[in-house]
Amino acid sequence: MKKISKGFWITLGIAAVFFMILIILSSVLELGERLSRISIYLEYTFYGISIILFVILFLRPLALIIFAPSFSLDDLFSEEENARKNFSMYKKVARNLLNEEYIKDEDKKAINDSMHDALVLKQSLSRIFDETIKKELNQMIITHAETVFISTAISQNGKLDAIAVISINLKLIKNLVLKCGFRPSYYSLGKLSVNVLSTAIIAETLEDMNFSEIFPNTGTNVLAEIPVLKTITGSFAQGIGNALLSLRVGIIARNYLFMNIKGMKKNQIRKLAFGEAVVLLPRVMVESMKKIPSRFKSIFSK
Repeated sequence: MKKISKGFWITLGIAAVFFMILIILSSVLELGERLSRISIYLEYTFYGISIILFVILFLRPLALIIFAPSFSLDDLFSEEENARKNFSMYKKVARNLLNEEYIKDEDKKAINDSMHDALVLKQSLSRIFDETIKKELNQMIITHAETVFISTAISQNGKLDAIAVISINLKLIKNLVLKCGFRPSYYSLGKLSVNVLSTAIIAETLEDMNFSEIFPNTGTNVLAEIPVLKTITGSFAQGIGNALLSLRVGIIARNYLFMNIKGMKKNQIRKLAFGEAVVLLPRVMVESMKKIPSRFKSIFSK
């Protein structure tokens, strides 16, 4: 039954990637059709640029994730004989960490001193991942969520929001994998793909959200119905929703990499991810609001 479940999620993950490609393709073709009314050459130029961006922003990150070495931190809590069995992978991950600038000198020294013994290296990696790398990954997740918030709050097009969410979340997963030096199992990647697809679909439907639907009984609804403010509050709500979902995707990806490092079970990952995302959301909003004026300033200065 377990093998069937894994195969099911892998298949569903492949289907999710296929549907993400369809979302991107339909959006590009729709915009290309509009450009063709202006100029056929403009349409073809747009398609050419879209293909290049698709390779850079979708296919390349996807390939880096899929072909990264697989390594489960579940093994850090296995028996000594299992540690010896995974010794070569421990050393490969350890060498990746030695090249990272954010790893403290004392942690690098601990890694170097542990390279001769599988069990000692296992324990060193466990401590460093829990105390240092998790903080680094959290900052990466927050930064990408800020980008999602700003991009989708400024954008007034649901299809563009969906494309932005897909590309930014895919980039986030890629960066998490590259930062750790390994990827989750294909089973976990399948689940992640479904999460990214569902987030993109929700991002597209959030285009019609308005402030009064979220807070139906507040006095601010009168102000929110003013045309200009209605657009601003609606965009703000879209940004919040998309940022929250992106936080959740990033936290789930991180938890798959750190599965059971604190005795976490697979069925707890999604539940805990949403709660943690809600806690991190205010920080994302504060930092994003600070950056929005500079974004507008840079646009006009150009």
